[in-house]
Amino acid sequence: MSAAPAAAAAPRAAERAAETLALTLWAEAADRPVRAVEALAALVANRARLAASDEAARLRFTPGAAAAGAASWPLLLGRACRAPFLFRCWNPRHPRHAALGEAPEGDPALAVCRRVARRAAAGSLPDPTGGATHWHDAAALPGWALGRVPAAEIGGLVFYRAEG
Repeated sequence: MSAAPAAAAAPRAAERAAETLALTLWAEAADRPVRAVEALAALVANRARLAASDEAARLRFTPGAAAAGAASWPLLLGRACRAPFLFRCWNPRHPRHAALGEAPEGDPALAVCRRVARRAAAGSLPDPTGGATHWHDAAALPGWALGRVPAAEIGGLVFYRAEG
């Protein structure tokens, strides 16, 4: 492949990654306040950044991704969203999975999620979670969260930093 098609493919790949993030935000948090959507996007960005700089994090948060540098972290956003067991909406058996392919174009919540995803992909989204890489709905307490201290609770979502 020549340099020109490769250069043109990179922005399209970044746009696809941002769209995957937007759909993830829409499926997981569209009914929440914008601040919660931003926090969830920051969590995905945290996972992508870690995956870009650390092999163990890459295997955990973006399995199958090749070694990446800091410049390619936005491409890891999509992989971080679709990694097994990290977001329920990408599980084909989850009720929200079918909705991902049928996202209504005029939906105001989807428009908000797309704006937030673009900010996250550009690296201009502040992180209100304090570096969180794990989350759950505040209405439930999964076993993995027992005994852990949350880094933040925003819009009904609870965020945790990676084990240190």
